[in-house]
Amino acid sequence: MRTNLLSFPSRPTASDSLDACLRTAIAEQRLIQFDYDGSTRVAEPHDYGLRESLPRALVYQRRKAGRGGPRVMGWRDLFLSKMSNWEVLAETFPGSRGDTHRHHYTWDVLYARVE
Repeated sequence: MRTNLLSFPSRPTASDSLDACLRTAIAEQRLIQFDYDGSTRVAEPHDYGLRESLPRALVYQRRKAGRGGPRVMGWRDLFLSKMSNWEVLAETFPGSRGDTHRHHYTWDVLYARVE
């Protein structure tokens, strides 16, 4: 069973919040793995902040296993309250996928963004 520990040493631990883990993953451009709506997902976290007064993350989903079938790649706007069993993986991603997603989302507060 996964825990909320990162997969490499000297990083945030289980006592750290999802907030700290997302900030680390975005700053270091590392993939995250988590459970959401009955599925385990692996994604690139790109934006993290408040929208409509709710903590959310904009991710580019790479893989999904579980309920709802194999809907794999693509942008997802996720509520942090639905995320569990998160991990920051050692695997990195190359960075921004361009500006197209940024024009579709207006953030009340933006905490972190992949540049």
